[in-house]
Amino acid sequence: MNKKAIIVVSFGTTYPQTRKQNLWATQQAIQTAFPEYQTYNAYTSQVVINRVAQQENIQMHTPREVLIQLVQQQVTEVIIQPLHIIPGWEFNSLKTLVQEFKDQFNQLRLGEPLLVKIKDFQRLITFIKDQAAPLAPDEANLWMGHGSSHSSFTEYACLDHMLWQTNSFVGAVESYPEITVELPRMQQQHIARVYLHPLMMVAGNHAHHDMAAATANSWQTILEQHQIAVVPVLKGLGQYPEIQAMFIDKIKALLQ
Repeated sequence: MNKKAIIVVSFGTTYPQTRKQNLWATQQAIQTAFPEYQTYNAYTSQVVINRVAQQENIQMHTPREVLIQLVQQQVTEVIIQPLHIIPGWEFNSLKTLVQEFKDQFNQLRLGEPLLVKIKDFQRLITFIKDQAAPLAPDEANLWMGHGSSHSSFTEYACLDHMLWQTNSFVGAVESYPEITVELPRMQQQHIARVYLHPLMMVAGNHAHHDMAAATANSWQTILEQHQIAVVPVLKGLGQYPEIQAMFIDKIKALLQ
């Protein structure tokens, strides 16, 4: 019998509710789309794995650990589908892992992160614009990306540029474009109210502490200090069927 598996890989989260709403929901959508495969989840963050074990007594696994398990189960075909937004350092690590394990399966394939091809950007832009459709002229959506020291940090700036002269903005908490870049643009457009969204698979630590918090350096505080009202939207990308469908299409592309 030909055993098939899909490993759904994310950074992970220590927030149980957002894990269920985003990561598990996306994994379930993938399982439904590919019933002939058994899906597994894996976290790339050992820190998150350790905290989940300590706080919830749940043992999550790294991609390497899941691959070893699948070898032992004599699975023959494996797809690794990352839930990463950009092809950064973690995606590079997965490519290295595929090279290490490729001879232990009949097929071992790696899907793309969310944003790789121009059509991915166009599709995400359509999604972002759709979320802004109900807004008034003096309202805006500001999406907080994670950012990266990898050269692919430029994808956030690309998204932001593609949204130029709209009421949607994209920034990054750990790289360019920072909130200090987005704020003057919103002021020039006389934006009075901002809906803050995480441009991340989960509304986790960054969303609760760097985006929507009463701390001095949070995006919410910075905007409010400049007389812009803030409405946090603590909803990760994994909750949206449109984003789930993008990842499903990544897997379909591998199977063509």
